[in-house]
Amino acid sequence: MKNVVLLGSTGSIGTSTVKVAEDLPGRIRLIGLGAGNNIDLLAEQVRKHQPKAISIFDPKKISELRAGIANATDIYSGDEGLLKLATMPEADIVLIAIVGTAGLQPALAAIRAGKDIAVASKEILVMAGEIVMSEAKKHGVRVLAVDSEHSAIFQCLDDKPSSSVRNLWLTASGGPFRQTPKSDFPNITVERALKHPSWVMGRKITIDSATLFNKGLEMIEARWLFDIEMARVKVVVHPQSIVHSMVEFIDGSIIAQLSSPDMCLPIQYALTYPERVVSDRVQTNFAKLGTLTFEEPDTDRFPAVNLARRAGEIGGTLPAVLNAANEVAVEAFVNRKINFPQISELVGCVIAKHRVIDHPTLEQILEADFWARNEALS
Repeated sequence: MKNVVLLGSTGSIGTSTVKVAEDLPGRIRLIGLGAGNNIDLLAEQVRKHQPKAISIFDPKKISELRAGIANATDIYSGDEGLLKLATMPEADIVLIAIVGTAGLQPALAAIRAGKDIAVASKEILVMAGEIVMSEAKKHGVRVLAVDSEHSAIFQCLDDKPSSSVRNLWLTASGGPFRQTPKSDFPNITVERALKHPSWVMGRKITIDSATLFNKGLEMIEARWLFDIEMARVKVVVHPQSIVHSMVEFIDGSIIAQLSSPDMCLPIQYALTYPERVVSDRVQTNFAKLGTLTFEEPDTDRFPAVNLARRAGEIGGTLPAVLNAANEVAVEAFVNRKINFPQISELVGCVIAKHRVIDHPTLEQILEADFWARNEALS
């Protein structure tokens, strides 16, 4: 039995994690749930799973939440609440599925408390991969991937060292605009951008998948998770989203992980690792699929890939700036203040203005994040 703390329980990854826990009641116990402000869904999760403690973002909503649950669950709030959950003594693993940068401090707190972490919030490693992985090594804990692409690479590597790897191949669906002419990009609406062809995800990550910023952030995440330089992290477009990623070894052999797209699979693998546990949720019929295709990403129409590669190669505070500027740009697009191609243009302008600090402290990373948000808003 694994005691699991789930931060971001009412989001897309969070609700999939709850499904996994319900599939495996004898293997996974949800002892802590952290949510934003979706009180109704959180209360439902609490009634069903009876965690020891929960946290809600807004402290003013605690009394309303308390009225919706009958048990004696401890209720916390805000950033402090997330830290309390992340360091629960009973926890074996903390799964962090909070959108944006809010998961960084809880991730570090969990690591320093000796907890394994499962990372669904790629911003944690994009912003502070060097610090996070160093702290994990220092405290003897594991950082496990929840993204389908990084889970696939983790499974394919099977503990082989990075010295045995020629390239890591991250697959990308190509998003909803894979075949859209560049001339039409200024006319892309928010509604069109939110219709992903393969996955059902939250708003931010869906827009990132449309621009390919999601893949760019995943490249930087892979660089830290698997201790490999950016030059060996590659991207290939695979519209069917069946091959979740591949590892090309130095002898030319390529090993891939394949399955029908369902986030429950990588979540389950992270929470039950190193074991594999029976589940009938994911079924893959190759005869029905028929054909799997691959193509080069078009970096002219999707400059996010090269922006992210540059940020990952330079390192220091630049990935944090890339991430922060992109968050602001996506919000501006969703609010119809900028058009679709201006997302990448805005991020490019911000990272071009940044004075990079090498091997930054956590405080310097957070300062760079703050600077980038202000710069993107100006």
